[in-house]
Amino acid sequence: MPGRRTGGRNGRSDMEREQDDHAAIGKRLELFFNDSTVGAGLPLLTPRGTVLKRVLTRFIEDEEIKRGYLPTDTPVLARSELFKISGHWDLYRDNMFVLESETEEKLALRPMTCPFQFMIYKQRVRSYRELPLRYSETATLFRNESSGALHGLLRLRQFTLSDGHVICTEDQIESEFLAAFELVRYVFDTLGLDGYWFRFSRRGKSGKYIDDPNAWELSEAALARILDSAGIEYVEADDEAAFYGPKLDVQMRNVWGKEDTIFTLQLDFALARRFEMTYVSEDGSLVHPFVIHRSSIGCYERTIAMLLEQYKGKLPFWIAPEQVRVASVGDSSAEYANAVAEELRQRGIRAEADVRSETVGRKIREARLMYIPVLAIVGDAERSAGTVAIRTADGDQIADVPRNAFLEACSMLEGSRSKRTNADFFRPATARV
Repeated sequence: MPGRRTGGRNGRSDMEREQDDHAAIGKRLELFFNDSTVGAGLPLLTPRGTVLKRVLTRFIEDEEIKRGYLPTDTPVLARSELFKISGHWDLYRDNMFVLESETEEKLALRPMTCPFQFMIYKQRVRSYRELPLRYSETATLFRNESSGALHGLLRLRQFTLSDGHVICTEDQIESEFLAAFELVRYVFDTLGLDGYWFRFSRRGKSGKYIDDPNAWELSEAALARILDSAGIEYVEADDEAAFYGPKLDVQMRNVWGKEDTIFTLQLDFALARRFEMTYVSEDGSLVHPFVIHRSSIGCYERTIAMLLEQYKGKLPFWIAPEQVRVASVGDSSAEYANAVAEELRQRGIRAEADVRSETVGRKIREARLMYIPVLAIVGDAERSAGTVAIRTADGDQIADVPRNAFLEACSMLEGSRSKRTNADFFRPATARV
């Protein structure tokens, strides 16, 4: 297992780490699995896992639109000529999947979205009045990772990235970089992820970088100035930059103590020139813009892995793939359970009804093992009174909650994006703390 080490960190045993590893949690909660017939680094998301990913995707896409991003939808492969312009063909080809073709034309699956969004920018003459332009895409990407580095959702050969590029003038670099940084902070705070830090990744002496010393000097100095003026604390790392520019990496450790990059913000003073991207300046001259490569949440799969490990599978109500389970007590209350679940779904709550002919004790145990945030139990008494009895994943129990109040409370809890399923939402207003 990549990054595995025995003992030490927080005094935890390997058995405890294995239980809290996102791969084990994902299997227990029926979120994703791997199959050797499909291949390593190519996980299959179940319906539950797919719902979880879609919840995060909608959250990010909606937030980006609020902040002025323009969505794009670009191909997953392109001719080698595109990647030769960007530099990927010479400097990143070993990490790409190049497709065999009966013709002499070579195609490759994309490892990044930037060349495609640059081509959108170039479709017509741009004016300085249009800048900044903020492009975003929920992009499927492919990277030929070594089999030894692959693990769960942390390191994959196909993954989904919240990718985006801000194309701006020189005097917009600082404000746009800090706006992208603020979005990162907002996403982390909303998700409740902590234990992260920032790394300033500089160019090293290896030959894996674009050979433009002046651009590198300008971009590294600009990034340092932005970070220092904003009071952003960071550690430095040599030879960790992207091949076209320095970056600010958001770092976290997984349950095994291995450091992972969740996502990055990058300054790029080089690719606009390689792609001959220009805009008409205020004085009428053609000027090359600057590019900020950024992500709001990084690789969705990797972020899901970190969420599963941090919450140990007990995800917040608003993120959980199944938010409410309505369990009947006997066949006579099955219709009522189905009706309550349907009303929840009409409100946009992800709810299921458990009307199997099983004991209520078994239904409670199964819901607890699946970390369903809210279990609503309905029997003949609840059906007659128009109420539900509630159990939360945190262990709270509340009886005799009126049906309409329960529905409203679930909507309020969803909208709150609370990091825990607070039972106070389901108590009468006079009884809330």
